[in-house]
Amino acid sequence: MRIAQLANFVGPTSGGMKVVIETLGKGYVDAGHTRIFVSPGARDEIVETEAGILVSVRAPKVTDQYRMIFQPWRVLDVLDRFRPTSIEVSDKWTLSPAARWAQKRSVGSVLFSHERLSDMLAMWARRSFGVEAVVGGLNRRLANAFDTVVVTSRFAADEFDNTGAELELVPLGVDLETFNPRVGEPVDDGVLKFCYVGRLSHEKSPQLAVETVVELHRRGHRVRLDLYGTGPDRAELQRAAGDAPVFFQGFVAGRDEVARRIAAADISLSVCPAETFGLAVLEALACGTPVVTSNRGGAHELVDVTSGASGDPNPAALADAVESLLPRLGPDLRAAARARAERYPWRRTIEQMLGVHAGLADEVPYRSLGGFVRHNRRNAR
Repeated sequence: MRIAQLANFVGPTSGGMKVVIETLGKGYVDAGHTRIFVSPGARDEIVETEAGILVSVRAPKVTDQYRMIFQPWRVLDVLDRFRPTSIEVSDKWTLSPAARWAQKRSVGSVLFSHERLSDMLAMWARRSFGVEAVVGGLNRRLANAFDTVVVTSRFAADEFDNTGAELELVPLGVDLETFNPRVGEPVDDGVLKFCYVGRLSHEKSPQLAVETVVELHRRGHRVRLDLYGTGPDRAELQRAAGDAPVFFQGFVAGRDEVARRIAAADISLSVCPAETFGLAVLEALACGTPVVTSNRGGAHELVDVTSGASGDPNPAALADAVESLLPRLGPDLRAAARARAERYPWRRTIEQMLGVHAGLADEVPYRSLGGFVRHNRRNAR
């Protein structure tokens, strides 16, 4: 197969989506397939690497971190040049015309849904009025355009109710070697150590992590929160932290170093109620670090009572969830967290995605891997 992956908002300091695309891409290449990855860059460039054919399309910056392709026809030209057998689009905005390109050429098309637009837009705009109607119409158009929509959790699937989408549930995985309890453990110094790993932007809810630790500090606990990541909300978060022991560590280069920092924490805070999956949750669990999360969202599907705790997405409830974990902190809880993560190897995710692409390319009979797919809609057209 020749699989083209298309994405916006992928840069040097990108987090989860970049990890997903790169890991899947490596899996496709290792399985003997051709991989073409198209993303925005400072200039037009094509580089052949061991990870596949990497194509940069010149695009402007929309933030300090990210670029966005505003001329989708330039991506379609790339597809015409490399002639993939299927495409995998990790963008619901300017790259969605690739679905029409694929339909005209009898090429299979997959939309990889990394976020719930209704929640993300509401949190980004800090209001929900009018968002559902706009997003509902957009999701119906996307469902009609793409052969298959891949979702990573049942929470993510809910957004496509009543759209006619052919949904495939494909949970993500975690690098169980890099993220491992062997890389570190918390120091027993009487301070309860928390970590937050992710973008410092309000659609990711870092303010909830900060406010939860501030609440625990107010309750008299000796605490420390280290935030790993960059984003536009840093100054606002620093104000929210006040005199609480909250430390902004910025972007940490290298997955090995990220793993060591996570493993050194007593608890990881991944509290965004709009997260469709939560790679940071799996990475923490794989390190043996229990997770406190919101009781709503895809991340909540990863954390059970053996590996962490959850609460309503407000500081008081999340602080209560943390306090419920305190008597259980120790080796047994860390072992349970690791065991939970071991249920999500990347190998399984790659195999499922290869099955989706093979089905769309008509190389094998299409079958449901996640329990959602009813039939191959491209063959039914």
